[in-house]
Amino acid sequence: MALRKKHNPFLKSNDDTGFSSNSGNYGGRFVNKDGTFNVKKEGIPFWERFSMFHTMLTLPTWKFISIIVIFFIFINLIFTFIFWIVGASEFTGMITKSTWDIFREMFFFSTETFSTVGYGRVNPVGGMANFFAAADALTGSLFFALVTGLLYGRFSKPKAYIQFTKHALISPYKDIRGLMFRFVSFKDNHTLTDVEVKVSLSILEEENGKSVYKFYSLPLERTRVDSLPMNFTVVHPINDESPIQGLTLEDMRNADLELYVLLRGYDDGYSSTVLQRTSYTYDEIIFNAKFAQMYKESGDGDTTIVNLNKLNTYDLLDI
Repeated sequence: MALRKKHNPFLKSNDDTGFSSNSGNYGGRFVNKDGTFNVKKEGIPFWERFSMFHTMLTLPTWKFISIIVIFFIFINLIFTFIFWIVGASEFTGMITKSTWDIFREMFFFSTETFSTVGYGRVNPVGGMANFFAAADALTGSLFFALVTGLLYGRFSKPKAYIQFTKHALISPYKDIRGLMFRFVSFKDNHTLTDVEVKVSLSILEEENGKSVYKFYSLPLERTRVDSLPMNFTVVHPINDESPIQGLTLEDMRNADLELYVLLRGYDDGYSSTVLQRTSYTYDEIIFNAKFAQMYKESGDGDTTIVNLNKLNTYDLLDI
């Protein structure tokens, strides 16, 4: 594999990325497209590494709801079996005698007790039934308190609501070429201010006969913008000071090139700084292409329309 051997001697590598230069112990990309780090931790017991609270805050919505519903059904099934073992004789208000219908009555009695609804038709009259009904009610109160806290945490958690393009492009830029990608804030009435972008490059280079990863902070046309009401295109000019000057797609593949993007901005709604990450590997970079324009004037001429569905639209150039 032909590795990059030389780079601009005035271009200083970035040793503050948090990644090591050892090329033999990495698997896959450094940063996933969704901004998470492509790292799996082992060596200590799972329960010492696992944080239930943090996991529930960061789970996708459908997974979060599924876990809540599954746990609700599961814990009530446990109490239903306990009530079943205690026996129907310790309850009053049963309107059926069949085995299945009694089980069903006890399940819904458990859910009503768990949620503190307590319709009142089925009541515990025995000592054991009352004891476990009280435990059921206490468990339900704790469950809904935890769910309420998690829901508040998920709703109040600052989030950037930024979409990046799926690909980065090598496009004409002034009299040279530039490495470009763009992003947009996709929520209505959600505008970030004082937005700052940093782009780091990881690339395999040959140093003292060994293949090592080198990391560079790429110079950008603009590193910040006052506000983000529309899309924003990030441009790295590929000039003589660029570490990717003269590289072809094959060179990038051999050098296992990856771009790591970090975006920060201030959200007025949260009164907090939010951030988002993404990355582009060599196979997500397209040469000789240009992004299509995303915005246009409205029909009445009073508004600017940003077409979010055109974020990833580009045209190939005949160069």
